[in-house]
Amino acid sequence: MNTQTDFEIRSVTVIGAGAMGHGIAHVAAAAGFDVCLTDVNPQALETALDRVRDNLDRGIAKGKLTERERDDTLAHLHGEPDLRIAASQADLLIEAVPERSDLKRAIFAIAAETAPEHAIFATNTSSIPLSQLVGALPRGDRFIGLHFFNPVHLQPLLEIVRCGTTSEDTLQLALEFATRVGKDAIVVRDVAGFASSRLGIALGLEAIRMVEEGVASVADIDKAMELGYRHPMGPLKLTDLVGLDVRLAIAETLAKEIDGHRFAPPRLLCELVAAGKLGKKTGEGFYKY
Repeated sequence: MNTQTDFEIRSVTVIGAGAMGHGIAHVAAAAGFDVCLTDVNPQALETALDRVRDNLDRGIAKGKLTERERDDTLAHLHGEPDLRIAASQADLLIEAVPERSDLKRAIFAIAAETAPEHAIFATNTSSIPLSQLVGALPRGDRFIGLHFFNPVHLQPLLEIVRCGTTSEDTLQLALEFATRVGKDAIVVRDVAGFASSRLGIALGLEAIRMVEEGVASVADIDKAMELGYRHPMGPLKLTDLVGLDVRLAIAETLAKEIDGHRFAPPRLLCELVAAGKLGKKTGEGFYKY
């Protein structure tokens, strides 16, 4: 029987075919892993696979990869709408569903029914403490956070979150996986928001408060950070890219877990989310697309 010290990750199952899920599946398949992307919505699954192909085609058009590399990546990737089937052959399962701890726990519990005993479970959560999720799994030592950034095939960072139960073997396998998919990894302790989301949300929320107070225009606030601090993208444009609903969920988590004053969601953010203006994915947020 395989143990965690005598196997390497060969097959990866990504749970959730949204923006993060299809991106994670893309980079894992490009690295040569056998990748199964699963989603309860067959249409979302089909759309995700089309988006991977489109991103690969854009890479060819820009001269960043060859047609053979595209074809090899697609050959390593397939979709499967049944989670239990998708989990049954996986060495590594990465959850990338919406930021709801109850949903994530339910997904893990179902996947654990058929996953191999040696399988590692990972969550792509950007803010929820892993300690709130680990109880859904039979082996806490095989659980870790793998927080990717959007768009996954372009962003170089992978934030690896080690919770109190994560074994050293699991951490080392996660670091090896990060290297294979071409990411620079940081390792952080399991606290709400980890390192990246906690820093990013602090800047984003303050930028939104500045819009509320009329300090400057949306474009000029972004330009201040892009030109003054060499950020590749301003905090409001980044909020549109990430999704205002995602940013709101992170703020609510940090307000609850860390400090209700520092991370209180601004009124404007709540109003835009309530109006369905979630950023680039809906065509309007702080900017129109």
